[in-house]
Amino acid sequence: MQTELLPIITFVLITTFTPGPNNISSAAMGVLHGYQKTLRYLLGICTGFFGMMLLSAGVSASLLNTFPALESILRYVGAAYILYLAYATLRTSYTFDSEETKPLGYTNGLLLQILNPKLIVYGLTLFSTFLAPITHQPVNLLIAATLLSVVSFCAISTWALFGAAIKRYLHQPRVRLGVNVVLSLFLIYTALELAGVL
Repeated sequence: MQTELLPIITFVLITTFTPGPNNISSAAMGVLHGYQKTLRYLLGICTGFFGMMLLSAGVSASLLNTFPALESILRYVGAAYILYLAYATLRTSYTFDSEETKPLGYTNGLLLQILNPKLIVYGLTLFSTFLAPITHQPVNLLIAATLLSVVSFCAISTWALFGAAIKRYLHQPRVRLGVNVVLSLFLIYTALELAGVL
């Protein structure tokens, strides 16, 4: 199976930078405490993210070894999940919960990854479809998990650093709708590419 770069990049960037537990909590922490006090929390998220990517790759590889025919099924399941993300992205309101008064630390960020269902499904989708060819190549797998973690760190840092600005502008209905429509269309393209429709 040939690895197509554009659909992978589209999927990774959109799912990593759109709202989810990591980004929303990082934005709220950034708004409330500033980037420096949020950094330990962000590093915890990154460490947990890296571990979950390796775990997802291992689980995906085991499933595909045991049931090779599962790959085509997982592609359709992955495409359905991405379409669900497109729908969820279209409806995103970008609201922030600012009730937390004390900065969260490294352990909180780490534990969030283990309990984050979006991340688990993301990792399994990524490694059972787009990155299935590298799940048996330890060096490439480490490189992929590291690159994904770097992208994740960039996303949560962006949300933490610019949380206040993102919050202010995305409360404007037209701006929010425009951003959501564009991101949703990119996700739909990714789903269709994954399912082999394009």
